[in-house]
Amino acid sequence: MVRALVLLAAGGPAPCRVLYARAFGTPPGPGAGGPRPRLRRKEQLLAVARQVASQCQLLQSSLGRPSSPQLPQLPDEPMSLQDAPGGLFQMPPGDPFPERVTVVWLSVLALAIALVCEPQENLSLAEITLRHLAPRLLLSLRLLGPGTDVLLHPDAADSLLDRLLPHGQMLFLNERFLQAVDRELGIKASR
Repeated sequence: MVRALVLLAAGGPAPCRVLYARAFGTPPGPGAGGPRPRLRRKEQLLAVARQVASQCQLLQSSLGRPSSPQLPQLPDEPMSLQDAPGGLFQMPPGDPFPERVTVVWLSVLALAIALVCEPQENLSLAEITLRHLAPRLLLSLRLLGPGTDVLLHPDAADSLLDRLLPHGQMLFLNERFLQAVDRELGIKASR
């Protein structure tokens, strides 16, 4: 089960910025819908984002590539993310989630996308799902312009996630299903 998806601006020396986040399921405990649990969930997702940004910067510096302080213009043609760098790490209980979680992340341009998964989740399936989801998510959000001029369409991203990650459940996605979702949502995704 996927607990959350986080899209963040990971490039540059500035602190990471969460551009889009979606949590799946209801947090355990009484009063799960109040302001205090919502604030706690935001803090959890920000902690994941900071850790992913740190991992991205470490990977970029180990590859000898400088990190860009701005969000680049996404290309008009479909992107292939088969060779995009990524990784995974585990967060121990209490840091910031009450139980251990596994985070699978993928770096695209100066952005990073992460899935927060339960520790027993199939990590191969999580990586494949992330690689199928990333180009579609970036195209559905329509990230436009450099720097802070980012236009987000969260309703399009929500409908995409409802199809590809229903209630946080990862699906075995075949090409025919992905093409049908692309047609339904009007996305020109990579092959």
